[in-house]
Amino acid sequence: MSTTAISNSIISTVLTASLIEHCQHLLNSFKALTGDDLIDRTPSIEIQANNLFHANFVMVSHGTQPDPIFNYGNQTALDLWEFDWEHFLKLPSRLSAEPMAQIDRDRLLLEAKNNGYIQNYRGVRISRTGKRFWVENATIWTVTDSHGKEIGQAATFLKWLPIVEEVT
Repeated sequence: MSTTAISNSIISTVLTASLIEHCQHLLNSFKALTGDDLIDRTPSIEIQANNLFHANFVMVSHGTQPDPIFNYGNQTALDLWEFDWEHFLKLPSRLSAEPMAQIDRDRLLLEAKNNGYIQNYRGVRISRTGKRFWVENATIWTVTDSHGKEIGQAATFLKWLPIVEEVT
C-alpha cells in the first residue's frame, strides 16, 4: 500500500473534533499574525481541515513540551519527511533537522516565539531515511488557541529542493 493510500485512510479516521479544532488554531493564528489565509476559509471547518491536510504546501506544527513533539503534519509533509501519520506524531520536531542545523533551528524558533512569526526562512532538513533537502521561504509562527493561549508553533512552505550528494 502506498504512503498516500495509507495516509488517506488514516486522515478519515483521525479527522476528529480535536484535529479540526487544531487546524482552526493553525489557520486563525497564521491569519492573525500575517494577515494572510493559507487556504480558502469559506467552506465548513471540516472541509478546511481536509483541504489543509491535502494542500500542495507543507504544514507542520509541534506542541509546547520542553522537547516539542510534532502534533500535525499534512500529507505533503508526511511525504517529504517519509513518515506515516502515526509515527510522525511521535517525532520530536528537532529531529527534522540534522544535529548541526538544530542550533540554527532553535534560534529561529525562539525568534518566531518572541516576534509572533518569521518569514523567508531557509534551512536544511532531513527525512526519516536520511534524504536532505532545503526548505525555502518558510514561515514559522506561534500557534494560539481561541483564548490567545500559546499552544505551540507551526511552519509552512511551498518550496523545497533535494540536496544531491556528490559521489567522489
